[in-house]
Amino acid sequence: MARVKNGMVRHRRHKKILKMARGYRGSRHRLFRPANEAVLHALWYAYKHRKKRKGDFRRLWIIRINAAARMHGLSYSTLMFGLKRAGVTLNRKMLADMAVRDQESFGRLVGMAKGQL
Repeated sequence: MARVKNGMVRHRRHKKILKMARGYRGSRHRLFRPANEAVLHALWYAYKHRKKRKGDFRRLWIIRINAAARMHGLSYSTLMFGLKRAGVTLNRKMLADMAVRDQESFGRLVGMAKGQL
């Protein structure tokens, strides 16, 4: 039986990892083993933070809604309670966008929420 070496396969794999490690500092972009570790960590962090980003944006929207609501004399929780009672089904992303870009219509929503309290 012929001896099998994995020269081509290993070379392709190493090239792929080193290509992904471009821009890394020190030996992490030159040598395979440190590059492989760095790339594996980077891919894991990218996966993890794609999930985390959703919560980060939700937190940002809540902060913006709270700031705009307090300018109208309500807290975030009372505003959301009043909107739920009024039957307004806007999500936090849209509410935050209205609070930043269209204060007049946000003020009308706050008025509707105050009417339900």
